[in-house]
Amino acid sequence: MSTDPGTSTGTSAAGRSTGRIDFTLMYVTHDAFRRDLARLRRAAAEGRTDSVGVRLGWANFKQQLHVHHTAEDEALWPRVEAACVGRPDAAEILAAEILAAMAAEHARLDPLLEAVDAALEQRSADLADLADHADLAGRADLAGPADLAGLVGDLQAALGGHMKHEEDAALPLIQEVLSPDDWAAFGKTIARKQKLSGAAAYVPWVVDGADEAQQAAFFHAMPAPVKVLNRLFWGPRHRRRHPWV
Repeated sequence: MSTDPGTSTGTSAAGRSTGRIDFTLMYVTHDAFRRDLARLRRAAAEGRTDSVGVRLGWANFKQQLHVHHTAEDEALWPRVEAACVGRPDAAEILAAEILAAMAAEHARLDPLLEAVDAALEQRSADLADLADHADLAGRADLAGPADLAGLVGDLQAALGGHMKHEEDAALPLIQEVLSPDDWAAFGKTIARKQKLSGAAAYVPWVVDGADEAQQAAFFHAMPAPVKVLNRLFWGPRHRRRHPWV
């Protein structure tokens, strides 16, 4: 799924002209999630998770993931399910299995996100204890990064597996049963959720750390003003917040 900002429907002109859905924004968004969890795991290993930048990065990651998955659950999977009704029995059964797996994988992420949240809060409390009580210095059970890094690793594995499954199974199904206009309608649902303020957060986030080819593909799939807005306003504001530092 693409976490489309409000300035795009998520279907490029090229996709509409060929009759095929352009999944560029989906892949670029997935890669941004992967980069963020790698950054969080590195920060946990280095004992930096209490920094303002890391907490801002984590908060934005959760927001982007929330929009991404709620939009799929509300506006994409029901559309795919409806399009699969009446297909040959085996194909309809396979589609139902794929959609059920997507829902189950989404549900499994919630407790993992909550566990990371709880560990981050516990680390903050532990660091406060260390600051208040010199006699606790050196306590291995306080403010240790190992458990947090492990929890982030669990989230990485679960979300990474889900995104790979979606790319390998769900996207081909979507390509088969939906049209570019269907995909554009899904993008408009996301646009209504995000609004311009959501675009201002999504666009600089999704290209932060992307290579030149990914950035070029992303902006090619977006309306031209998005690149200008990001260069002049959204990108500089994002960088001033120093996410993950």
